[in-house]
Amino acid sequence: MGQKTATEYGRLAAEAGKAMKLVDPTIELVACGSSSRHMATFGAWEREVLEHTYDVADYISLHAYYEEDGDLASFLASSVDMGAFISEVVATCDHVQAVRRSPKVMRLAFDEWNVWYQKAYNAAPQRQWERAPHLIEDDFTVADAVVVGSYLTTLLEHADRVAIACQAQLANIIAPIRTVPGGPAWRQTIFHPFALVAATARGVSLTVPVVADEVQTTRFGPVPAVQAAATWDEESGRLAIFLVCRDVTDGVDVQVDLRSIPGARLSGHHVLADPDLRAVNSAQDPDRVRPRPGASSLTDGQLSAHLPPVSFHALILEAPTSRSAVPTAEPAP
Repeated sequence: MGQKTATEYGRLAAEAGKAMKLVDPTIELVACGSSSRHMATFGAWEREVLEHTYDVADYISLHAYYEEDGDLASFLASSVDMGAFISEVVATCDHVQAVRRSPKVMRLAFDEWNVWYQKAYNAAPQRQWERAPHLIEDDFTVADAVVVGSYLTTLLEHADRVAIACQAQLANIIAPIRTVPGGPAWRQTIFHPFALVAATARGVSLTVPVVADEVQTTRFGPVPAVQAAATWDEESGRLAIFLVCRDVTDGVDVQVDLRSIPGARLSGHHVLADPDLRAVNSAQDPDRVRPRPGASSLTDGQLSAHLPPVSFHALILEAPTSRSAVPTAEPAP
């Protein structure tokens, strides 16, 4: 009921947006995009919608969820798909901008993303109606948490165009926090990479070139064994580096060239990893999986760290705040 084509929706959204901004010109509006780059209408939908809404919309939305289907290597590389999704929506936005001869650069709202085991949920028997049922309460593993860290890293890599990114569900439903009626609340494994990035990523996102060996995946072909992003906050002199190790056997030794930041000191290295990739947190053992100190050192401007197999890392460095230049960071396993 109420289903519309891209053109029907785009025209309606444009007129509604005009009316809304007449009432309050300070609001920002998000036009509805696709819930996957694998939808049959993807690309064409964004183009048609933006042809009508480009002048009134401030963002176009994206949604994406991923799950492991027995292929761990491909699951660990699923942020490659997320990055391609972002790049393709950006290309579509820029096409519409060029056709309209518009000076406006459309930004993206990645307002739903996470790991979600939809296949098991959809295969479950249909439930009878009940009040406040327990729905989609996935238990997230160490591998899930590392993959969530890779999605956060991807969003930082595309911070020039992704202006909003949200985990739409926060408690119980495919969420980083679980609770039970009348009982405790606990942090799921995926809570921790989100909390680390939220607490430490400040300032500007840096372009971080990575030189690394590749791991082979069935779905995405060869992908770098390490994914990296970094942020630089000139006001506080803080550099935050986020690393994801996709290697499932030996891990990776990494070196980051920090000679462009004289006086930098390593103030923290948080690693999320566990020999049991299927370990979860629970009401009985809420801290089974949590960030722990990592193995790293900084000598003569070279940061060295060992990344265990299937791990997410947040490395925090402090530097003199008098610097005016934006540094570069080049991790190279």
